[in-house]
Amino acid sequence: MSSEPAIAIRGVGKHYEIYDKPQHRLWQSVFRGKRQFYREFWALRGVNFDIQRGETFGIVGRNGSGKSTLLQIVAGTLQPTTGEVRVHGRVAALLELGSGFNPEFTGRENVFLNAAMLGLSRGEIEARYDDIVAFSEIGDFMDQPVKTYSSGMYVRLAFSVSINVDPDILIVDEALSVGDEAFQRKCYARIRTIRDSGATILFVSHACAIVLELCDRAVLLDHGEQLLLGAPKPVISYYQKLMFAPPEVAARLREDFRAMDTQTLASQTAVDASGSNSTPEFQAGVAATASSLVPVTPADPTPSPSERFDPNLVPKSTIVYPSRGSRIENPRITRLDGSPVNILRRRREYEYRYDVHFDQTAQRVRFCMLIKSVTGLELGGFATPLGQEVPIIRAGSVLEVAMRFRCTLAPGVYFNNAGILGEDATGVEQYLARMIDAVMFRVEPEARSSLTATMDFLIEARYTAVQEAL
Repeated sequence: MSSEPAIAIRGVGKHYEIYDKPQHRLWQSVFRGKRQFYREFWALRGVNFDIQRGETFGIVGRNGSGKSTLLQIVAGTLQPTTGEVRVHGRVAALLELGSGFNPEFTGRENVFLNAAMLGLSRGEIEARYDDIVAFSEIGDFMDQPVKTYSSGMYVRLAFSVSINVDPDILIVDEALSVGDEAFQRKCYARIRTIRDSGATILFVSHACAIVLELCDRAVLLDHGEQLLLGAPKPVISYYQKLMFAPPEVAARLREDFRAMDTQTLASQTAVDASGSNSTPEFQAGVAATASSLVPVTPADPTPSPSERFDPNLVPKSTIVYPSRGSRIENPRITRLDGSPVNILRRRREYEYRYDVHFDQTAQRVRFCMLIKSVTGLELGGFATPLGQEVPIIRAGSVLEVAMRFRCTLAPGVYFNNAGILGEDATGVEQYLARMIDAVMFRVEPEARSSLTATMDFLIEARYTAVQEAL
């Protein structure tokens, strides 16, 4: 039984009858089998793939490609016209906004209704109710009808129910784009926890970076057809190529994609990883550069008016590891003069500081930090180099750790970890204290920015004319 895939999709298709006029539906029922008064529309046709247990699987495609239809069929809320879907395990699905909620029921009543539909007994729901409410952050609104909820409140409550029923399979359809960054970070952290526990995750996202970060495999759908199935990187690359192609080129690309197989995608992944796809055209383009276009802005220690401290910018996903003789307190980001700040500017220098209380004597101590994205992607960090450890720190000592860094991140929201490493009596290094998502900060947007992705590599562009037109 354990060798069976979590989800097996075999020849799945979904057909709809499109009537131009209301009376045509009546005529069709009268003249069934003799005349056809509708146009056929296939939202899905011939979809085939397996999703293995413990796999994180992404579905990508343009609007109208059949992604949400496929998720609804897997979740059991929609029946396929052709083919079949076999699902093994408890499914929790977070589909379109408010799916499965009765708008006249209160939040509390909907929690019991939805959790019961997912297979929990009343006793199990009551035991988990407080956790569901705490995660959703709905508070006093739990006893109000959900029709009075905002879109963000809908999603928070629906997601909280879904992840607290211990699903074997979690299905998510773009819902996490709703809500503030702190709640999104908490959701992605919980998704990773569910994934690490061995659950299968199936989700749709238009955010290609999230698919690349989280997924083991991905499938590309277009016009209801399955075009590509394989590793996320080549699938996303071909999806973007199709998405930005003019209509006359897109039809040819679809034919090319259908002809590809898994081996083709695997070899493409290998080429990307080796970096050997530097073409002569690309090299020629590099050769034709010389004059400065974008000067690198030097670090400026002068405080900027846009740099400030926002007391509402507080992470909701903080996890404190059990202490092994030390405690981390008061993590914060400051200007170089020590004043607190969590709204930062690009290309300026700051310090990440935290206090460490040593309840026990520690040996060979190292200090750590790590910056992550909202989805949990590890962007960069620091640990005291080996050979530069603090040899011994006596019990009762309090240290302030300060790590200077230059903000080379795109505008957006980010999270910092903090950690203390030390050796135990046997000489094995371990965390003496650790905080996940200890602080949260925002990098301010700026006008006329040249940055195109997450990291600022301080790139300078130059050009020279290699040939002048007459």
